[in-house]
Amino acid sequence: MLIIPIKEGENIDRALKRYKRKFDRTKTMKNLRARKNFTKPSVANRAQRIKASYVQGLRTQEEVG
Repeated sequence: MLIIPIKEGENIDRALKRYKRKFDRTKTMKNLRARKNFTKPSVANRAQRIKASYVQGLRTQEEVG
């Protein structure tokens, strides 16, 4: 559960913005969507390897060019 203490005289929009930021940082929705459907470990590992190679390619391009 997320608890956002509201200070005396604080604008509700500002408190809502803090709540949304905190909600995004906890990755709650991402976890819920990931749990909604099962992905096989082999598929997850393959996706992780593809992402790692992509990031490595970007870093080498940045280093060279």
